[in-house]
Amino acid sequence: MPFIPHTEADIAAMLKAVGVSKIDDLFDEIPPALRSAALKTVPEGLSEMDVARLLQERAEADGRYLNFLGAGAYEHHIPAAVWQLVTRGEFYSAYTPYQAEASQGTLQLLYEYQTMMASLTGMDVSNASLYDGASALAEAVLMARRVQESRRRVFISRALHPHYRAVIATYLRNLEGVELVEIPFGQSGGIDVEVLTHALDETAMCVVVGYPNFFGIVEDLRPIREVCTRSGVLLITVTTEPLALALLRPPGAWGADIGVGEGQSLGVPMSLGGPGFGFFSCAKKFVRSMPGRLVGETVDSEGRRGFVLTLSTREQHIRREKATSNICTNQNLCTLAATAFMATLGKSGMRRLAEINLRHAHEASDRLIGETGLAAAFSGPFFNEFVLKVRGLTGWLQRLAAKRIVPGIPLGRWYPELEDALLVCVTEMNDKEEIDTLVRTVSGE
Repeated sequence: MPFIPHTEADIAAMLKAVGVSKIDDLFDEIPPALRSAALKTVPEGLSEMDVARLLQERAEADGRYLNFLGAGAYEHHIPAAVWQLVTRGEFYSAYTPYQAEASQGTLQLLYEYQTMMASLTGMDVSNASLYDGASALAEAVLMARRVQESRRRVFISRALHPHYRAVIATYLRNLEGVELVEIPFGQSGGIDVEVLTHALDETAMCVVVGYPNFFGIVEDLRPIREVCTRSGVLLITVTTEPLALALLRPPGAWGADIGVGEGQSLGVPMSLGGPGFGFFSCAKKFVRSMPGRLVGETVDSEGRRGFVLTLSTREQHIRREKATSNICTNQNLCTLAATAFMATLGKSGMRRLAEINLRHAHEASDRLIGETGLAAAFSGPFFNEFVLKVRGLTGWLQRLAAKRIVPGIPLGRWYPELEDALLVCVTEMNDKEEIDTLVRTVSGE
């Protein structure tokens, strides 16, 4: 919002209109004991130019770190056109209107978003977004519970993002008779299919795996799908880096029943942990159990093309545990950004960007292993993240931090058996020069 100064005359006129003589009268309900006195330690205000200069000096003093962080939030280049379009007034202010059909532009964009996400995931249908990836997964498990009413055991890969696993545990904690079972990962870094095979029985409701998983490993979904089919279990895939789906065979092509994930990497900037949005797609036969909003295409009484909210009952907002979903809002602005991002790049552009990410990550991995003596923690194929074993990891990280390099995320806090392991992420934002600097610094040069 632009800064609009008020003159003394403006202030006097507004106070007169509301019937008070001074601004303090607007806060007379606050007891005097709770009111603060004048802020004597706060300096006089600066001009806009002086404030900009001060912030620039502070930013330059902090310096710029080389960043190789991932783990569910990814830094990608966002074309300027994306947010130039999304922040237009008709989009920026059109936030989940309750008379939805009056906002045809917003509905059409959400319809286009659903179409793109269904194509990206290879699923039949996508909804109009959820809060974030973790809550989207939680809704997927609750949906599986509705579909598989007689079953109560949820099998979840331990190689799934630990925050997502924690959210699932929270959602299921007070659901009577529902049991959460974690399946370990093997040497490849993917779910141990043999353990999963022996664990599944007639009580199993669903199997949840990352694609790619938390370690960046691309799970082989074929044997997992076969095991699920034999046991009559739903397969749910979770993707925190949807850019990978522009290159990989999508979950729907493997026969996944529900495909969810976090869409932040599709045009949403990294802003101190948020915002993001959850995407949710599934097979058509389950569409009536799908949570959240779904935008459909129709024609009006004169045969003109139009868009409506469909399969989104108003009573879901007050039916609590009996509702299909208790999600009463969504992340429209972020999904619009994702729509603009995917439309700007196009299908071939998305694939080329994914290929660059893949190439940069494998170049960094090969060089760190081949030139510095570090070892790969897992043998499975990966996309733009990989795990390395580092002796004396704590001191090693401190040494790189002194060089203004954040090489990745240590995994010991979530996986005690990986106390010496580091999760490294490389995207198109990490060019050859940055990879050279990382390898050179790790080598001690």
